[in-house]
Amino acid sequence: MCITLVAGPNSELESFALRAALENFGAKVDMHWIGRPNDLIHVLSGRNRREIDYLLLSFHGEEGALIMPELGEDVYEDEEPRGAAFGADEIKQYASLKGIHVISTGCTLGEKKLADAFLAAGALSYIAPDDYIDGDAAFIFVLTMLYERLNNTKTVRAAFDRASSIDEETRLFQLYMQK
Repeated sequence: MCITLVAGPNSELESFALRAALENFGAKVDMHWIGRPNDLIHVLSGRNRREIDYLLLSFHGEEGALIMPELGEDVYEDEEPRGAAFGADEIKQYASLKGIHVISTGCTLGEKKLADAFLAAGALSYIAPDDYIDGDAAFIFVLTMLYERLNNTKTVRAAFDRASSIDEETRLFQLYMQK
């Protein structure tokens, strides 16, 4: 299994831990560190991404949008989105995710509007918490979900059901799939 792990601002510790565990499970993990909106756009669009099975977004979220670093106006590149929120409109504009499963760890990133944008971009499935979640719960959810997929060859639905059944916090994760 090939995974692209995208580390958003202030998500370094979670990203390092996820990478180590997933590589221990036998997955090939490519890391992408996000310092500006164009870094994320290049991964979402496929410009800076190889063929993968999963896109794992290790970001903080708020009100259904990924939290991005805010740069000084003179630092932004031409045509680069401004502001701290990267939401459904930006996903619709920049993402090309045909045949990829997407998991987001950040709070509120499981809201339907954002999920619909990922699915419209071609994602096979989109999984994220729809409320404010404890970071440890998000971490154990992802590990359990991908352990079940990698080591027990469970379907996405079965692996999701197992991972979300751990406790009340992991039940915040929502699964959206192509119809």
